[in-house]
This record gives sequence, C-alpha cells and structure tokens, in this order.
Amino acid sequence: MNRKDFIKSIGAAAGAPALALAAGCGGAGGEDAAGGKGNPSFLQLAKSRYSVRYYAKKPVEQEKIDAILEAARVAPTAKNLQPFKIYVLRSAEAISKINKLTRCAYGAPVVFLVCHDRSKAWTSPFDANDNSAVMDVSIVGTHMMLEATEQGLGSCWVKYFNPKKVSAAFGVPGNLEPSFILDAGYPLKGAAPNKMHFERRAVKDFAEYR
Repeated sequence: MNRKDFIKSIGAAAGAPALALAAGCGGAGGEDAAGGKGNPSFLQLAKSRYSVRYYAKKPVEQEKIDAILEAARVAPTAKNLQPFKIYVLRSAEAISKINKLTRCAYGAPVVFLVCHDRSKAWTSPFDANDNSAVMDVSIVGTHMMLEATEQGLGSCWVKYFNPKKVSAAFGVPGNLEPSFILDAGYPLKGAAPNKMHFERRAVKDFAEYR
C-alpha cells in the first residue's frame, strides 16, 4: 500500500480527523465512520500513527503533555511496581542538549526521556536474568505514543543515543537507565510515513493457532 492509498483508507475508516492526522495536519476526535460524533476505535488510532521526523515550530500545550503523562501513569507494569521515570525535555537548554546528543530528536519541541529502574522491577523466579524493566517501560512508551496521536500530535520512538552521555547531560541517577526518547510535537505540513511503515507482515505469517 502506498501513502495515497494509506491516507485514503484511514480517512474511510476514521473520518476526516484521522485523514488530517495521517497527512500531518493534527486533529483528533470528531466524526466517526458512521458520521456521528465520537473518537476513533483503537485500531483506527493505531493505524493512523506513524513515526514523525519533521516538526512544526509550534509549542505543545501543557494539557497535551499532561494527557501523555497520564497515559504513562496508568500503563500496566509487572506487579504494578512502576519502575520508570520520565524527564520532560522542553526548555531551550534541554532541547539544545538532546539535539547535540542524537540526530534523531528531529527538532521536536518536546522530547520525553524515558528511563527504567531494574532494581525496582519484577524478576522472574524461573530466571534471575529475566527482569521486567524493559518490558514495563515499553508498555509505558506505547501508551504515551498512542496518546500523543490521540492528542493530534506526531511522535517518534528513538533509541539512537549514547545512554551514558545522556545520563551525564541530564543528571540521571545511577539506578536509572535511559531506555528511549519519545519526540513529540505537531507534524510539519507535508510530513508523511516513511515507506517502510507500510511493510507489514500478514497476520497468517506470525499468528499460529494451536
């Protein structure tokens, strides 16, 4: 499926707001597929999300940041231990720092630095090396990423940075490990999914019934 067909399919499934979002114009909610008022379904929301690498020079409202952080707060973690901490990078100084530490902050106006704490996470009684910290923080990040989409924002999940340098730059304590950054902001007009976004396996290729 090419970009044109992708945007057309989203528009048909979720209405004009999802079409605007896929085209990089922002917006959320509005009319559903039946023409009534309501929010898109989870699958419609998930399908409208893509990694945004071009951001408008427009600040993100505090209420939208709050909504993303609330999505993180309610994310499930093993035994509800919540072994994570999030640094919200949005000051000119912080954004300048992160842009020097990775080329993948893409000039986003807000960058969430998400860290995990292995010492506070659940450890499997069957394997001492099986710690839930990375799994937990990945669930948290997924909640954040999808809430950003719900808020009409673009985002990009990034692992391309030196964690030691990032920790030093932002004073991250030793018990925390930077797991990823989540760039967030309004997509620049014309932003579109990378062609790899459409390279998805068929369900029959990964799902096996027993």
